Amino acid sequence: MVIATGAGAPAHAAGAPWQARGADSPANRPQIPDSIVEARTREIAAGLRCVVCQGLSIEDSPAELAREMRAIVKEQVAAGRTRAEIEAYFVARYGEFVLLAPRPEGFNLLVYALPVVALVLGALFVVGFVRRWGGAEPDASPQGTGAEASRTRGG
Repeated sequence: MVIATGAGAPAHAAGAPWQARGADSPANRPQIPDSIVEARTREIAAGLRCVVCQGLSIEDSPAELAREMRAIVKEQVAAGRTRAEIEAYFVARYGEFVLLAPRPEGFNLLVYALPVVALVLGALFVVGFVRRWGGAEPDASPQGTGAEASRTRGG
């Protein structure tokens, strides 16, 4: 979904807030080799969720919006932005849902803590169950049952 500006150029190409200005203009920043830009773009795009597909990263998604998001990532990488700055840009627009791996802070800690807690509780349940099950077995004494014991004593 590209919004055309008055000149017919995409909105993200016509002065978006993340684009370089002033001392950080394209003429003043160092040129990053294309192979590095492509590798970093793939790496960062693999960590961002496609908001159309929702189950895929923007790297893997065939959706048009994912292609546009990848183009923005590539432009920002070429501009020298860090991974954190690029992720912050997308989080500001789409919310933290856009990150495939949520940050381990605040409420998101539950995503990381609950599986560990469930595993520990499951292990405790299994240990308790095995102990009860093992204790419920009949005592295998050599004398056998009470009727057999009275017959062997002569009674």
